[in-house]
Amino acid sequence: MTRPPRIEGATPSPNIWHHPATYELENRAADPHGRIEAAMASVAPWDGLRFADIGCGSGFHLPRWAASATSVIGVEPHPDLARLAQRRTRRLGNVTVSVGTAQALPVPDASVDVAHARWAYFFGPGCEPGLVELDRVMARGGTAFVIDNDGSRSTFGSWFRRGYPMVDPSAVETFWSLRGWTRIPVDMGWSFSSRADLEAVVRIEFTPELAEEIIASHEGTDVDYAVNVWWRDY
Repeated sequence: MTRPPRIEGATPSPNIWHHPATYELENRAADPHGRIEAAMASVAPWDGLRFADIGCGSGFHLPRWAASATSVIGVEPHPDLARLAQRRTRRLGNVTVSVGTAQALPVPDASVDVAHARWAYFFGPGCEPGLVELDRVMARGGTAFVIDNDGSRSTFGSWFRRGYPMVDPSAVETFWSLRGWTRIPVDMGWSFSSRADLEAVVRIEFTPELAEEIIASHEGTDVDYAVNVWWRDY
């Protein structure tokens, strides 16, 4: 995939923007038991509602939302990934995919009942413009979900702290809590079908030096991996 044009307001992802095929392997390996989705559904089921997937990437999750939501819009700032998402969902009559950013969502005011952002834009301090935009697009009684890494625990969390020392788990938790969001800790796990797939994904998530250290020290194809599911009602 060629390097995408610079999109105002978008920060290039270090993984899916440049390695979409490998990131597909990561999506398949993540949360094999559906624990993130179960946590979301325990708070706000989306059956019959209007769903927005912010930073939908190549559209991996869009068919899941479309199975029960009335309508689904995927928003993705990378045009090539948005086209992949469009192709993935072209036979689904209730899904649209648009190019856009979290700070300028291409949807009308109060038109979203359930919003979902997974490892996209909403990483704590600095995402305030996107939160203002959520205030605009969320319908009264709607619920927004943000899924992000929990760097305070799990094997992956220890890798994440080494790879991204600028992300302070305590500061991130304080950021969301002070803004009225509630945390659900989820042990989702990684489970790859082959060792080669695990190694390929580790190499797009971390620097070459750290990736090789991780690969040398970790055996097998499974990784215990903790995330936070943050949610807020509107």
